[in-house]
Amino acid sequence: MNDTLAPGEHSYLALGDSYTIAQSVPSTESYPVQTVSILSAENIKFTAPEIIARTGWTTADLLDKINSSPPQRSSYDIVTLLIGVNNQYQHLSEEQYKIEFTTLLNRAIQYAHNEKKRVIVLSIPDYSVTPFAAGSETVYIAQQIDLFNEINKTIALEKGVNYLDITNYTRVSTDRSLVAFDGLHPSGKEYAIWSKDLAAKISSILK
Repeated sequence: MNDTLAPGEHSYLALGDSYTIAQSVPSTESYPVQTVSILSAENIKFTAPEIIARTGWTTADLLDKINSSPPQRSSYDIVTLLIGVNNQYQHLSEEQYKIEFTTLLNRAIQYAHNEKKRVIVLSIPDYSVTPFAAGSETVYIAQQIDLFNEINKTIALEKGVNYLDITNYTRVSTDRSLVAFDGLHPSGKEYAIWSKDLAAKISSILK
């Protein structure tokens, strides 16, 4: 592992799924990359964020990955965690999500110098309003997303980490420009909205 940083430079680990890698849009428009860009403009310097995420990953998949291929550094100044939509989509149990999300959050805290204030959980976006979900049981999907978010928020607050609710941003069904060409994932414009809030949160943490 190489933990060397330039003077005044910070490190950032982003854990997640397709929302974290910005499926269907350029990687430069992902929320981790846009967030670092915003902070850089504020003279808060970061190395390129390390992103451990893949489309379709559930909590179990993310756990398997960090167990088999740990992050490059032993610790990071900021760690974000956004995971769970595929648990819901694959009809996996809420109890399984609760157990695995708790494990992931504990790992995230460990990666963040064991400092809870350096960890930020992002809520799960709601894909029920996207073209992809047209014709589906959209009310049920939205209710399920709320249920999984209730779980991750409760755990995050119990652990004492930061929680960033971006779900309502994704429920703006009338603005097609907020959805990528695949009709499912957010566009770079949508990620920019999240990034603004995330950058503000990180800035307050590092002060």
